[in-house]
Amino acid sequence: MAASHDPNAMDIKPWYKQFWPWFLISILLSSVAFGTLYAIFSIKYYDGVIEQDYYEHGKEINMVLAKQTRARELGLAGDLRVDPLTSDIVVDLEGERRPDVLDLKLIFPTENDHDQTFTLEHVREGRYIAQGPDNLQYRWYLQLQPVADDPEWRLVGEARFPTEDSIELHPGGRAEKPAERPES
Repeated sequence: MAASHDPNAMDIKPWYKQFWPWFLISILLSSVAFGTLYAIFSIKYYDGVIEQDYYEHGKEINMVLAKQTRARELGLAGDLRVDPLTSDIVVDLEGERRPDVLDLKLIFPTENDHDQTFTLEHVREGRYIAQGPDNLQYRWYLQLQPVADDPEWRLVGEARFPTEDSIELHPGGRAEKPAERPES
């Protein structure tokens, strides 16, 4: 006897051979994967707590601005060079004040644990020298000030290393340029 085959009967495949269950499972798995990845990045690159005491923070900013204003009053400016072969940091300081020792802070823009501080010794008329790090790279903010508990002045600058060019250290803010006369 031959088996009859009903043309209206459907062949139902098992669930694991169908498209839609796997599509829905992939959506769920991808959301779990992205959520886990987001949690890992948020923990690894934690920005810290928002400033709690705005008044004290504002006073500190005013002190920094006062140090930069004082440097401008004293006519201080500097040129910094880092020797690519010996990694010597050389600062030539111009102006009225020339202390025996200066602090140079290299501040990495995005990660505090990369910041570095160097003590520069006065060697002759306005020239200061320190041994720097090997293979200094990337962009840095620079702060130069006398070694003291409360330094009187501060010079600032910005640099991208490695470079053989001289880097200007100035009192901060934007120095006003004198208006140029058009040539007649």
